[in-house]
Amino acid sequence: MAKAFASQGDLSEKKISFDKVGEGLYAFTAEGDPNTGVIIGDESVMIVEAQATPRLARKVIDCVRGVTDKPISHLVLTHYHAVRVLGASAYGAGEIIMSDAARAQVVERGQEDWDSEFARFPRLFQGHEEIPGLTWPTMTFSDAMTVYLGRRRVDILHPGRAHTAGDAVIWVPDQEVMFTGDIVEYHSACYCGDGHFADWGATLDTIAAFEPASIAPGRGDALVGAAKVTEAIENTRDFVYSTFRPAARVAARGGSLKEAWDAVRAECDPKFADYAIYEHCLPFNVARAYDEARGIDTPRIWTAQRDKEMWEALQG
Repeated sequence: MAKAFASQGDLSEKKISFDKVGEGLYAFTAEGDPNTGVIIGDESVMIVEAQATPRLARKVIDCVRGVTDKPISHLVLTHYHAVRVLGASAYGAGEIIMSDAARAQVVERGQEDWDSEFARFPRLFQGHEEIPGLTWPTMTFSDAMTVYLGRRRVDILHPGRAHTAGDAVIWVPDQEVMFTGDIVEYHSACYCGDGHFADWGATLDTIAAFEPASIAPGRGDALVGAAKVTEAIENTRDFVYSTFRPAARVAARGGSLKEAWDAVRAECDPKFADYAIYEHCLPFNVARAYDEARGIDTPRIWTAQRDKEMWEALQG
């Protein structure tokens, strides 16, 4: 029997956790669904990642209101993907921050990505009628910027290409805590369909060089303590390399996309088959790995139609 397309068969509600990762720092997680970070300053709150809809964003806000009544002043979006950004209007933040590269991707492919992800994740887009449109930043940066929430310093930087070309991470130096977006995952498959495999490892090295005491990853549990942080970084590295290497070997000998699919499955299934959204991600990951190995530097735009065609070719 063919697998249900992407996450269309995943309709069960996930258990929400709201974990402290440092003083005034929290990770909103939900069993492999997209995570959101919370940074509480002296005067206001910064949110990291908006969720897919205002309805989901209000679940984050409910958790925030359980620990502080300070206003939400800033929203940082680590990249452009719809499941991360389309809930932005619920927060009422005065500033919405993205990297320059992430904003450029909204211009280039934001609507196509929304249409694509809407079909892939029906559960996450319940309440989509409230979404007012594409989410645009009020402020962008090239390499790095600093925001002060009162006395609390928050550094936002572009550490390199990985999950997308415009990835940002958020560093809170007084607690040595980092919010990594989807550059780092924990027991959840990395989505690599818009990724840059050859750069991802160096970007992970940049994150590791900060020696974070804790990390709030893009998906999966909050990572508290050096051992968990190292485990997650190295596991993410293994996932990315284990996806790219087999596909690159097939591409180098002129093999087909389907041969690359078989080679990646042989390498990755024994290690990662039980990870959240593994089967969902796999066709998109293999297609992008095969393209990059053949010299296509800029990921091709995913559309709802291309999604279905790729799924049928590989998972059908």
